[in-house]
Amino acid sequence: MMAGKIIQVKHTTFESGKTNIAVPITGKISTDIISQVKQALNHHPDVIEWRIDYDRDVLDHENYLDTVDHILSLIGNTPLLTTFRTAHEGGVSSLEDAEYFSTYRWLLENRLTDMLDIELNRNKATVDFLINLAHHQNIPVILSNHDFQSTPDETEIISKLKRMQERNADIGKIAVMPHTSKDVLTLLNATEKANRELEIPIITMSMGNLGKVSRVTGPLFGSTLSFATVAEASAPGQLTVEAVRKGMATLN
Repeated sequence: MMAGKIIQVKHTTFESGKTNIAVPITGKISTDIISQVKQALNHHPDVIEWRIDYDRDVLDHENYLDTVDHILSLIGNTPLLTTFRTAHEGGVSSLEDAEYFSTYRWLLENRLTDMLDIELNRNKATVDFLINLAHHQNIPVILSNHDFQSTPDETEIISKLKRMQERNADIGKIAVMPHTSKDVLTLLNATEKANRELEIPIITMSMGNLGKVSRVTGPLFGSTLSFATVAEASAPGQLTVEAVRKGMATLN
């Protein structure tokens, strides 16, 4: 799963100097979810991210099993990243910590994903338990933190990424909201420095229109995954898959 600073998930590697593209799936019902997966696969993403906070039936295990089985049969060797983004961090559905924990525990115990996004700021004991369970199941964990209000200073961004590493994340993820071009530079500077100092791959982005540049500069600064859309965006400032590929190719 992990060798040095390289994470291997199915046929996709996460490593410094290479930026993969993930397409978020944001359907509310199973038919829409499957339709979006098929549409996304036409664009050959490196990762499919299923944003299960959009799924109205996320707590219905029977329906979930039918949907995830269909997704896995479609995507083959493309990794499935499963994410429940809580309302605290920009998600579209609210779950109490207990429900968030039990949903993720069920997913992990039944090996229903290839990667799992866990929010750093949920209950510490719960998060630590989920990370240990994920690793027992050989499922890599992205520990994530999202600030939709502002951009912390460079020291704080790096500190959070280091805390993710200390908490045994396989990959650390930070998303911030800029208000000035200087905020975007703060995020990029922090990314470059953290990429040099940490022993795990990282994912970073500056959101909104101001931060769009951060979605194509991953190969230069060290972010190993960029989220791009083929339909509905799951975060402000997301570009299309084609735009991200074109931007990264131009910079390279």
